[in-house]
Amino acid sequence: MPDSIAVIIPIYNRCHTLGRALQSVYGQTLPPDEVCVVDDGSDDGSRDFVRQNFPQARYIYQPNAGVSAARNSGVQATQSHWLAFLDSDDEWLPNKLERQQEEAALNPDCPLVHCDEIWIRNGRRVNPMKKHKKSGGEIFEQCLELCVISPSAAVITRALLEEMGGFDESFPACEDYDLWLKVCSRYPVLYLDQALLNKYGGHEDQLSRLHWGMDRFRVKALDNLLGSAKLSPGQYQATRRILISKSEILVQGALKRNNTEAAKLYQALINKHTDIESVEQRNE
Repeated sequence: MPDSIAVIIPIYNRCHTLGRALQSVYGQTLPPDEVCVVDDGSDDGSRDFVRQNFPQARYIYQPNAGVSAARNSGVQATQSHWLAFLDSDDEWLPNKLERQQEEAALNPDCPLVHCDEIWIRNGRRVNPMKKHKKSGGEIFEQCLELCVISPSAAVITRALLEEMGGFDESFPACEDYDLWLKVCSRYPVLYLDQALLNKYGGHEDQLSRLHWGMDRFRVKALDNLLGSAKLSPGQYQATRRILISKSEILVQGALKRNNTEAAKLYQALINKHTDIESVEQRNE
């Protein structure tokens, strides 16, 4: 059905926050058609917790393979037209799905709808910096510097996610940045300027804390995108500019840590895209 919604929650040893997330799903003014919890190898009792407290949710267990693989498994296990992702440490406000469904109905050509969010760090509400400001429409260039769409804030059509090839499972982090770059390079997105979820941070098991140098993964996404041959000339130039800028910072960071191999890797990437630009300028 064109208005059906599946909620997919990937978890890994977050039984302590999962109840809050699931309560926010089942407290929606517009109930979802499917709720799928994908357990990515937890050993903290998550299986028993879900079965005892939320038996109506579909529970899937898989050996640990990362958040992208978990989300993709949830997509394969559901059938709804719309897919809504909720991180296990976040919490939706009661009218989140209803408001997004209303906006989607008014804008049938937009295959992705996202919203604003309330940031809570270490138990206290904080104001995001200007660079994190959300927006809609043609936002590709705004997506280049860092991720400006939160998975917990987005609903996306199954057809669009499948067109993008799902979440890239080779990314241990920044997999959402990679996906939104691909989406926004081809489509406008709809933004609902209303905070419809609580996004919690500051805890030790956040992916941004588990992996140093998150720009490593963003550079990988940018390099992949440049090789896709699906960008307009303007998008290509903007992407290459950001890739070179981020790679230069990574080179300096690697040299400070005496990691010469990493420095050589990112310098080679800079040289590659600088040489391409020089060739293109000569051919103009």
